[in-house]
Amino acid sequence: MANSKYEYVRQFERENRLLPDIWLVVRIDGQGFHKFSAAHNFEKPNDIRALQLMNHCAQKVFDHIADIRLAYGESDEYSFVFRKNSTYYNRRECKLISSVVSLFTSCYVLYWSQYFPDQALKYPPSFDGRVVCYPCDKHLRDYLNWRQVDCHINNLYNTTFWALVKSGKTETEAEETLRGTFSADKNEILFSQFGTNYNNLPPIFRKGSIILQDFVEVESNDKHGNPVVKRKKKTVVIHEDLIKQKFWNQRSFLLDP
Repeated sequence: MANSKYEYVRQFERENRLLPDIWLVVRIDGQGFHKFSAAHNFEKPNDIRALQLMNHCAQKVFDHIADIRLAYGESDEYSFVFRKNSTYYNRRECKLISSVVSLFTSCYVLYWSQYFPDQALKYPPSFDGRVVCYPCDKHLRDYLNWRQVDCHINNLYNTTFWALVKSGKTETEAEETLRGTFSADKNEILFSQFGTNYNNLPPIFRKGSIILQDFVEVESNDKHGNPVVKRKKKTVVIHEDLIKQKFWNQRSFLLDP
């Protein structure tokens, strides 16, 4: 539209730039994934293939956008934390959301067959997104704590629910059994009725997934052929407790702008 009489329409566009020097979190969520998981026969309560596919897509987004400092995912959602001083797309809200959501969704379709080789997509998956601003480190950490607590609560419920269903109860009966119960009650049901210690379940189910660049030891040889071990930064997917201070003490660089 450059140098034309129609160029005035650009005046209707909104810049919607987000405030500078604060943490930006873009969170994506699967749209209608309860229906999607049922249509594609996801295993209950957790399908490791689906979680690994989500992690693969999130890692591609993480590696593609250098301004992302950390990503956290559980179930059908992922949160991408942009560094405080990021100028990605000049901090325009719509650009941040659309770039992350579109890249993640296209990766989900592209890599689907790697994790579900015996099942074609029956219809296109879709994700929505939002961006939230957190002005200080405490707010950001509390947000991530909230998501990891949500992961634990949902997974404990779903693990107990589907154990009851697989034992012969209807879904309505399982819901009724769990109505009003607390975490201790669900742990007791799992242990006493099914011999399952919840704390022994894979941490990817209980803790969710964290993507970051961390220091790892890499073995190589020096010019004389002698083995040496070097520390290099590498994108990793880990499943740890990020609520405890220990996680942040070991990775103080995460909060460094």
